[in-house]
Amino acid sequence: MKIKGEGLVRSIGVWGLSANIVNIIIGAGIFVIPALVAENMGANSLVAYLFCGILIALIMLCFAEAGSKVPRSGGGYAYVEEAFGPFPAFLTAIFYLLGGVLADASVSNALVDIAAGLFPFLKETLWRIIFLFLIFGTLSFINIVGIKQGIGLVKLLTIGKLIPLLILICLGWKDVAFSNLAWDGFPTLKQLGETSLLLFFAFQGGDVGLSVGGEIKKPKKNIPRAIFIGISGVIVIYMLIQTVTQGVLGNQLQNFQEAPLAETARVVFGPVGFGLLFIGAAISMTGMLSGEILNNPRVLFAVSKDRVIPTGLFARIHPRFLTPYLAIFFYSLTGFFIAIFGGFKVLVSIASACVLLTYLGVSLAVIRLRKIKKSSPKEYTIPGGITVPVLSAIIILYFLSNLQRYEIIGFVVLLIILSLIFISMKILDKRVRKVKSKRNA
Repeated sequence: MKIKGEGLVRSIGVWGLSANIVNIIIGAGIFVIPALVAENMGANSLVAYLFCGILIALIMLCFAEAGSKVPRSGGGYAYVEEAFGPFPAFLTAIFYLLGGVLADASVSNALVDIAAGLFPFLKETLWRIIFLFLIFGTLSFINIVGIKQGIGLVKLLTIGKLIPLLILICLGWKDVAFSNLAWDGFPTLKQLGETSLLLFFAFQGGDVGLSVGGEIKKPKKNIPRAIFIGISGVIVIYMLIQTVTQGVLGNQLQNFQEAPLAETARVVFGPVGFGLLFIGAAISMTGMLSGEILNNPRVLFAVSKDRVIPTGLFARIHPRFLTPYLAIFFYSLTGFFIAIFGGFKVLVSIASACVLLTYLGVSLAVIRLRKIKKSSPKEYTIPGGITVPVLSAIIILYFLSNLQRYEIIGFVVLLIILSLIFISMKILDKRVRKVKSKRNA
Protein backbone atom coordinates (compact mmCIF):
# COMPACT_ATOMS: atom_id res chain seq x y z
CA MET A 1 0.00 0.00 0.00
CA LYS A 2 1.45 3.34 -1.06
CA ILE A 3 0.82 6.47 0.93
CA LYS A 4 -0.93 9.15 -1.12
CA GLY A 5 1.31 12.10 -1.87
CA GLU A 6 4.59 10.53 -0.74
CA GLY A 7 4.93 7.32 -2.76
CA LEU A 8 6.26 5.32 0.20
CA VAL A 9 4.96 1.95 1.41
CA ARG A 10 3.15 1.42 4.74
CA SER A 11 4.69 -1.84 5.91
CA ILE A 12 5.80 -1.24 9.54
CA GLY A 13 3.59 -2.73 12.28
CA VAL A 14 3.48 -2.06 16.02
CA TRP A 15 6.23 -4.56 16.90
CA GLY A 16 8.50 -3.39 14.10
CA LEU A 17 8.04 0.20 15.26
CA SER A 18 8.60 -0.80 18.92
CA ALA A 19 11.84 -2.56 17.94
CA ASN A 20 12.83 0.51 15.94
CA ILE A 21 12.37 2.74 19.01
CA VAL A 22 14.18 0.35 21.40
CA ASN A 23 17.00 -0.22 18.92
CA ILE A 24 17.83 3.46 18.55
CA ILE A 25 17.58 4.32 22.26
CA ILE A 26 19.70 1.37 23.39
CA GLY A 27 22.83 2.28 21.45
CA ALA A 28 26.36 2.93 22.63
CA GLY A 29 25.41 5.00 25.70
CA ILE A 30 24.23 2.29 28.09
CA PHE A 31 27.50 0.36 27.69
CA VAL A 32 29.54 3.25 29.14
CA ILE A 33 27.10 5.57 30.95
CA PRO A 34 26.65 3.51 34.19
CA ALA A 35 30.22 4.29 35.32
CA LEU A 36 29.94 8.00 34.50
CA VAL A 37 26.61 8.26 36.33
CA ALA A 38 28.01 6.39 39.34
CA GLU A 39 30.96 8.79 39.45
CA ASN A 40 28.55 11.70 39.95
CA MET A 41 25.89 10.12 42.16
CA GLY A 42 27.05 6.69 43.36
CA ALA A 43 24.22 4.44 44.56
CA ASN A 44 21.80 7.36 44.11
CA SER A 45 22.11 6.94 40.33
CA LEU A 46 18.67 5.39 40.04
CA VAL A 47 17.15 8.80 40.87
CA ALA A 48 18.72 10.23 37.69
CA TYR A 49 17.42 7.26 35.66
CA LEU A 50 13.91 7.85 37.00
CA PHE A 51 14.17 11.57 36.26
CA CYS A 52 15.35 10.98 32.67
CA GLY A 53 12.83 8.18 32.22
CA ILE A 54 9.98 10.47 33.27
CA LEU A 55 11.20 13.20 30.90
CA ILE A 56 11.47 10.80 27.96
CA ALA A 57 8.03 9.34 28.76
CA LEU A 58 6.50 12.85 28.80
CA ILE A 59 8.25 13.79 25.55
CA MET A 60 7.24 10.57 23.83
CA LEU A 61 3.61 11.15 24.88
CA CYS A 62 3.91 14.46 23.02
CA PHE A 63 5.31 12.60 20.01
CA ALA A 64 2.48 10.07 20.27
CA GLU A 65 -0.21 12.75 20.10
CA ALA A 66 1.54 14.77 17.40
CA GLY A 67 2.27 11.60 15.43
CA SER A 68 -1.38 10.54 15.46
CA LYS A 69 -2.42 14.02 14.24
CA VAL A 70 0.33 14.30 11.59
CA PRO A 71 0.90 10.74 10.28
CA ARG A 72 3.54 11.53 7.66
CA SER A 73 7.29 11.20 7.26
CA GLY A 74 9.60 13.61 9.09
CA GLY A 75 8.94 12.98 12.79
CA GLY A 76 9.48 16.12 14.91
CA TYR A 77 10.08 18.26 11.83
CA ALA A 78 6.67 17.34 10.36
CA TYR A 79 4.86 18.13 13.63
CA VAL A 80 6.53 21.53 14.04
CA GLU A 81 5.95 22.38 10.36
CA GLU A 82 2.25 21.60 10.69
CA ALA A 83 1.98 23.65 13.90
CA PHE A 84 4.20 26.68 13.30
CA GLY A 85 5.11 26.85 9.62
CA PRO A 86 8.33 26.83 7.53
CA PHE A 87 10.89 28.76 9.62
CA PRO A 88 10.49 26.88 12.94
CA ALA A 89 10.27 23.68 10.89
CA PHE A 90 13.53 24.54 9.12
CA LEU A 91 15.31 25.08 12.46
CA THR A 92 13.83 21.86 13.87
CA ALA A 93 14.94 19.88 10.83
CA ILE A 94 18.49 21.25 11.02
CA PHE A 95 18.78 20.54 14.76
CA TYR A 96 17.22 17.13 14.22
CA LEU A 97 19.58 16.16 11.42
CA LEU A 98 22.60 17.77 13.08
CA GLY A 99 21.95 15.94 16.34
CA GLY A 100 21.45 12.68 14.48
CA VAL A 101 24.50 12.87 12.27
CA LEU A 102 26.74 13.97 15.17
CA ALA A 103 25.46 11.08 17.30
CA ASP A 104 26.09 8.67 14.42
CA ALA A 105 29.61 9.97 13.98
CA SER A 106 30.35 9.61 17.70
CA VAL A 107 28.94 6.07 17.89
CA SER A 108 30.75 4.94 14.73
CA ASN A 109 34.02 6.16 16.27
CA ALA A 110 33.27 4.18 19.42
CA LEU A 111 32.55 1.14 17.24
CA VAL A 112 35.91 1.47 15.49
CA ASP A 113 37.62 1.73 18.90
CA ILE A 114 35.99 -1.55 19.97
CA ALA A 115 36.98 -3.26 16.72
CA ALA A 116 40.54 -1.94 17.12
CA GLY A 117 40.77 -3.84 20.40
CA LEU A 118 40.49 -7.07 18.39
CA PHE A 119 42.19 -5.85 15.21
CA PRO A 120 44.96 -3.37 16.17
CA PHE A 121 45.61 -2.37 12.54
CA LEU A 122 42.33 -0.37 12.69
CA LYS A 123 44.15 2.18 14.87
CA GLU A 124 45.97 3.31 11.74
CA THR A 125 44.27 6.28 10.07
CA LEU A 126 43.85 4.73 6.60
CA TRP A 127 42.30 1.49 7.90
CA ARG A 128 40.08 3.47 10.28
CA ILE A 129 38.71 5.48 7.35
CA ILE A 130 38.16 2.31 5.29
CA PHE A 131 36.31 0.68 8.20
CA LEU A 132 34.09 3.74 8.66
CA PHE A 133 33.36 3.78 4.92
CA LEU A 134 32.32 0.12 5.04
CA ILE A 135 30.03 0.75 8.03
CA PHE A 136 28.17 3.68 6.48
CA GLY A 137 28.27 2.23 2.97
CA THR A 138 26.84 -1.17 3.92
CA LEU A 139 24.06 0.22 6.12
CA SER A 140 23.21 2.81 3.49
CA PHE A 141 22.92 0.13 0.78
CA ILE A 142 20.65 -2.09 2.91
CA ASN A 143 18.29 0.79 3.65
CA ILE A 144 18.20 1.93 0.03
CA VAL A 145 17.26 -1.55 -1.17
CA GLY A 146 13.98 -1.41 0.79
CA ILE A 147 12.17 -0.46 3.99
CA LYS A 148 11.44 -4.14 4.72
CA GLN A 149 15.16 -4.95 4.56
CA GLY A 150 15.98 -1.93 6.73
CA ILE A 151 13.39 -2.68 9.41
CA GLY A 152 14.26 -6.39 9.23
CA LEU A 153 17.89 -5.61 10.05
CA VAL A 154 16.72 -3.37 12.90
CA LYS A 155 14.65 -6.21 14.42
CA LEU A 156 17.58 -8.66 14.13
CA LEU A 157 20.11 -6.28 15.69
CA THR A 158 17.66 -5.31 18.45
CA ILE A 159 17.40 -8.95 19.50
CA GLY A 160 21.19 -9.31 19.21
CA LYS A 161 21.86 -6.36 21.51
CA LEU A 162 19.22 -7.30 24.10
CA ILE A 163 20.32 -10.91 24.61
CA PRO A 164 23.67 -10.17 26.36
CA LEU A 165 22.07 -7.37 28.41
CA LEU A 166 19.23 -9.62 29.59
CA ILE A 167 21.68 -12.43 30.40
CA LEU A 168 23.73 -10.02 32.52
CA ILE A 169 20.59 -8.75 34.28
CA CYS A 170 19.16 -12.21 35.01
CA LEU A 171 22.34 -14.01 36.06
CA GLY A 172 24.19 -11.05 37.58
CA TRP A 173 21.94 -10.94 40.65
CA LYS A 174 23.86 -13.77 42.31
CA ASP A 175 26.88 -11.45 42.66
CA VAL A 176 24.99 -8.33 43.76
CA ALA A 177 25.95 -7.06 47.22
CA PHE A 178 22.97 -5.04 48.45
CA SER A 179 25.26 -3.02 50.70
CA ASN A 180 26.58 -1.48 47.44
CA LEU A 181 23.08 -0.16 46.72
CA ALA A 182 22.61 1.67 50.05
CA TRP A 183 21.91 5.40 49.66
CA ASP A 184 23.96 7.93 51.57
CA GLY A 185 21.38 10.73 51.30
CA PHE A 186 19.50 12.47 48.49
CA PRO A 187 21.41 14.09 45.60
CA THR A 188 21.50 17.89 45.24
CA LEU A 189 19.65 19.60 42.39
CA LYS A 190 23.01 20.46 40.82
CA GLN A 191 24.13 16.82 40.93
CA LEU A 192 20.81 15.68 39.48
CA GLY A 193 20.91 18.27 36.69
CA GLU A 194 24.50 17.57 35.62
CA THR A 195 24.05 13.79 35.81
CA SER A 196 20.74 13.83 33.98
CA LEU A 197 22.17 15.89 31.11
CA LEU A 198 24.92 13.29 30.75
CA LEU A 199 22.52 10.36 31.10
CA PHE A 200 20.14 11.89 28.57
CA PHE A 201 22.46 10.73 25.77
CA ALA A 202 21.59 7.12 26.64
CA PHE A 203 17.84 7.87 26.56
CA GLN A 204 17.53 10.01 23.45
CA GLY A 205 16.52 8.73 20.04
CA GLY A 206 13.09 7.18 20.54
CA ASP A 207 11.57 9.99 18.50
CA VAL A 208 13.83 9.08 15.58
CA GLY A 209 11.88 5.85 15.27
CA LEU A 210 8.81 7.91 14.34
CA SER A 211 10.52 9.53 11.34
CA VAL A 212 9.15 6.66 9.23
CA GLY A 213 5.60 7.94 9.88
CA GLY A 214 4.77 7.66 6.18
CA GLU A 215 5.57 3.93 6.24
CA ILE A 216 3.71 2.85 9.43
CA LYS A 217 0.55 0.75 9.13
CA LYS A 218 -2.47 2.21 10.98
CA PRO A 219 -0.33 5.04 12.45
CA LYS A 220 -3.03 6.57 14.66
CA LYS A 221 -3.32 3.30 16.58
CA ASN A 222 0.16 1.79 16.26
CA ILE A 223 2.27 4.87 17.10
CA PRO A 224 1.00 5.30 20.71
CA ARG A 225 1.16 1.53 21.33
CA ALA A 226 4.71 1.24 20.03
CA ILE A 227 5.86 4.23 22.08
CA PHE A 228 4.41 2.76 25.28
CA ILE A 229 5.99 -0.66 24.65
CA GLY A 230 9.36 0.75 23.60
CA ILE A 231 9.86 3.40 26.30
CA SER A 232 8.59 1.20 29.15
CA GLY A 233 10.96 -1.58 28.12
CA VAL A 234 13.96 0.76 27.91
CA ILE A 235 13.36 2.34 31.34
CA VAL A 236 13.07 -1.07 33.03
CA ILE A 237 16.18 -2.45 31.29
CA TYR A 238 18.28 0.64 32.08
CA MET A 239 17.40 0.68 35.77
CA LEU A 240 18.08 -3.05 36.12
CA ILE A 241 21.45 -2.68 34.37
CA GLN A 242 22.50 0.18 36.68
CA THR A 243 21.35 -1.82 39.72
CA VAL A 244 23.34 -4.91 38.72
CA THR A 245 26.52 -3.04 37.79
CA GLN A 246 26.39 -0.92 40.96
CA GLY A 247 25.55 -3.95 43.07
CA VAL A 248 28.39 -6.05 41.67
CA LEU A 249 31.19 -3.46 41.41
CA GLY A 250 30.14 -1.04 44.17
CA ASN A 251 32.44 1.97 44.54
CA GLN A 252 34.78 0.48 41.93
CA LEU A 253 32.19 1.00 39.16
CA GLN A 254 33.39 4.55 38.41
CA ASN A 255 36.91 3.21 37.75
CA PHE A 256 35.78 1.27 34.65
CA GLN A 257 34.57 4.12 32.45
CA GLU A 258 35.54 2.52 29.14
CA ALA A 259 33.53 -0.70 29.61
CA PRO A 260 31.64 -0.95 32.93
CA LEU A 261 29.17 -3.57 31.70
CA ALA A 262 31.95 -5.74 30.28
CA GLU A 263 33.82 -5.52 33.60
CA THR A 264 30.65 -6.52 35.48
CA ALA A 265 30.26 -9.50 33.14
CA ARG A 266 33.89 -10.47 33.82
CA VAL A 267 33.12 -10.66 37.56
CA VAL A 268 29.89 -12.60 36.98
CA PHE A 269 30.96 -14.97 34.19
CA GLY A 270 34.74 -14.69 33.90
CA PRO A 271 36.61 -13.85 30.65
CA VAL A 272 33.78 -15.33 28.55
CA GLY A 273 31.38 -12.77 29.99
CA PHE A 274 33.73 -9.92 29.18
CA GLY A 275 33.88 -11.07 25.55
CA LEU A 276 30.09 -11.51 25.39
CA LEU A 277 29.38 -7.93 26.50
CA PHE A 278 32.21 -6.64 24.31
CA ILE A 279 30.53 -8.19 21.26
CA GLY A 280 27.13 -7.05 22.54
CA ALA A 281 28.36 -3.46 22.62
CA ALA A 282 29.52 -3.73 19.00
CA ILE A 283 26.16 -5.18 17.91
CA SER A 284 24.32 -2.47 19.85
CA MET A 285 26.28 0.33 18.19
CA THR A 286 25.78 -1.21 14.74
CA GLY A 287 22.06 -1.52 15.45
CA MET A 288 21.82 2.09 16.54
CA LEU A 289 23.60 3.26 13.38
CA SER A 290 21.36 1.06 11.25
CA GLY A 291 18.26 2.57 12.84
CA GLU A 292 19.56 6.12 12.44
CA ILE A 293 20.31 5.59 8.74
CA LEU A 294 16.86 4.04 8.33
CA ASN A 295 15.03 6.90 10.04
CA ASN A 296 16.87 10.23 9.83
CA PRO A 297 17.02 10.49 6.02
CA ARG A 298 13.19 10.52 6.09
CA VAL A 299 13.46 13.96 7.72
CA LEU A 300 15.69 15.17 4.90
CA PHE A 301 13.19 13.62 2.46
CA ALA A 302 10.30 15.50 4.11
CA VAL A 303 12.18 18.83 4.22
CA SER A 304 13.02 18.52 0.53
CA LYS A 305 9.50 17.42 -0.41
CA ASP A 306 7.96 20.38 1.45
CA ARG A 307 10.45 22.75 -0.25
CA VAL A 308 11.67 24.03 3.11
CA ILE A 309 15.07 23.79 1.44
CA PRO A 310 15.31 25.08 -2.16
CA THR A 311 15.74 21.68 -3.79
CA GLY A 312 13.50 18.72 -4.36
CA LEU A 313 16.51 16.49 -5.00
CA PHE A 314 16.27 14.59 -1.70
CA ALA A 315 12.54 13.99 -2.19
CA ARG A 316 13.23 11.60 -5.04
CA ILE A 317 12.07 8.02 -4.50
CA HIS A 318 13.80 5.04 -6.10
CA PRO A 319 11.50 3.69 -8.86
CA ARG A 320 12.18 0.07 -7.90
CA PHE A 321 12.87 0.07 -4.14
CA LEU A 322 10.42 2.89 -3.24
CA THR A 323 12.87 4.44 -0.76
CA PRO A 324 14.24 8.01 -0.55
CA TYR A 325 17.59 6.81 -1.85
CA LEU A 326 19.30 10.16 -2.42
CA ALA A 327 18.39 11.34 1.09
CA ILE A 328 19.79 8.11 2.55
CA PHE A 329 22.98 8.37 0.48
CA PHE A 330 23.60 12.04 1.37
CA TYR A 331 22.90 11.53 5.08
CA SER A 332 25.24 8.53 5.27
CA LEU A 333 27.97 10.35 3.36
CA THR A 334 27.74 13.33 5.74
CA GLY A 335 27.95 11.03 8.78
CA PHE A 336 30.99 9.32 7.28
CA PHE A 337 32.93 12.56 6.76
CA ILE A 338 32.10 13.92 10.24
CA ALA A 339 33.13 10.58 11.77
CA ILE A 340 36.57 10.89 10.17
CA PHE A 341 37.29 14.20 11.89
CA GLY A 342 35.43 13.90 15.21
CA GLY A 343 35.61 11.65 18.27
CA PHE A 344 32.97 10.28 20.65
CA LYS A 345 33.30 12.68 23.59
CA VAL A 346 33.67 15.78 21.43
CA LEU A 347 30.35 15.17 19.68
CA VAL A 348 28.10 13.86 22.48
CA SER A 349 27.17 17.11 24.26
CA ILE A 350 26.48 18.99 21.01
CA ALA A 351 24.29 16.13 19.74
CA SER A 352 22.31 16.03 23.01
CA ALA A 353 21.65 19.79 22.96
CA CYS A 354 20.42 19.62 19.35
CA VAL A 355 18.01 16.81 20.23
CA LEU A 356 16.72 18.68 23.30
CA LEU A 357 15.88 21.72 21.14
CA THR A 358 13.96 19.44 18.77
CA TYR A 359 12.03 17.97 21.70
CA LEU A 360 11.19 21.46 22.93
CA GLY A 361 9.69 22.28 19.53
CA VAL A 362 7.52 19.16 19.54
CA SER A 363 6.25 19.79 23.09
CA LEU A 364 5.12 23.26 22.05
CA ALA A 365 3.73 21.91 18.75
CA VAL A 366 1.29 19.66 20.63
CA ILE A 367 -0.32 22.69 22.28
CA ARG A 368 -0.56 24.49 18.95
CA LEU A 369 -1.93 21.49 17.03
CA ARG A 370 -4.80 21.15 19.49
CA LYS A 371 -5.88 24.69 18.60
CA ILE A 372 -5.56 24.52 14.82
CA LYS A 373 -6.63 20.92 14.07
CA LYS A 374 -9.95 19.29 14.79
CA SER A 375 -9.58 16.18 16.94
CA SER A 376 -10.73 12.82 15.64
CA PRO A 377 -11.91 9.91 17.83
CA LYS A 378 -9.17 7.80 16.24
CA GLU A 379 -6.42 10.22 17.29
CA TYR A 380 -4.47 9.82 20.50
CA THR A 381 -4.83 12.68 23.01
CA ILE A 382 -2.69 12.99 26.14
CA PRO A 383 -4.82 13.04 29.31
CA GLY A 384 -4.60 16.08 31.62
CA GLY A 385 -4.95 18.92 29.12
CA ILE A 386 -1.70 20.77 28.40
CA THR A 387 -0.01 19.58 31.62
CA VAL A 388 2.28 17.04 29.89
CA PRO A 389 3.59 19.27 27.04
CA VAL A 390 4.12 22.21 29.42
CA LEU A 391 5.92 20.02 31.97
CA SER A 392 8.05 18.54 29.17
CA ALA A 393 9.06 22.02 28.01
CA ILE A 394 9.98 23.10 31.55
CA ILE A 395 12.16 20.02 32.17
CA ILE A 396 13.88 20.43 28.78
CA LEU A 397 14.70 24.05 29.60
CA TYR A 398 16.09 22.86 32.94
CA PHE A 399 18.33 20.38 31.10
CA LEU A 400 19.51 23.08 28.69
CA SER A 401 20.33 25.38 31.60
CA ASN A 402 23.08 22.93 32.55
CA LEU A 403 24.98 23.58 29.30
CA GLN A 404 28.32 25.33 29.54
CA ARG A 405 28.42 29.04 28.69
CA TYR A 406 30.50 28.52 25.54
CA GLU A 407 27.99 25.90 24.33
CA ILE A 408 25.09 28.34 24.79
CA ILE A 409 26.99 31.06 22.91
CA GLY A 410 27.75 28.59 20.14
CA PHE A 411 24.07 27.72 19.73
CA VAL A 412 23.03 31.38 19.64
CA VAL A 413 25.57 31.98 16.86
CA LEU A 414 24.29 28.88 15.03
CA LEU A 415 20.71 30.14 15.34
CA ILE A 416 21.68 33.49 13.80
CA ILE A 417 23.52 31.79 10.92
CA LEU A 418 20.58 29.45 10.23
CA SER A 419 18.18 32.39 10.25
CA LEU A 420 20.28 34.20 7.66
CA ILE A 421 20.48 31.05 5.52
CA PHE A 422 16.69 30.61 5.66
CA ILE A 423 16.08 34.24 4.63
CA SER A 424 18.60 33.89 1.79
CA MET A 425 16.94 30.70 0.55
CA LYS A 426 13.50 32.34 0.56
CA ILE A 427 14.79 35.35 -1.39
CA LEU A 428 16.49 33.06 -3.91
CA ASP A 429 13.41 30.87 -4.25
CA LYS A 430 11.22 33.94 -4.81
CA ARG A 431 13.52 35.21 -7.57
CA VAL A 432 13.58 31.81 -9.28
CA ARG A 433 9.78 31.64 -9.22
CA LYS A 434 9.61 35.17 -10.64
CA VAL A 435 11.93 34.29 -13.53
CA LYS A 436 9.93 31.12 -14.30
CA SER A 437 6.70 33.11 -14.19
CA LYS A 438 8.05 35.63 -16.72
CA ARG A 439 9.25 32.83 -19.03
CA ASN A 440 5.86 31.11 -18.93
CA ALA A 441 4.14 34.42 -19.63
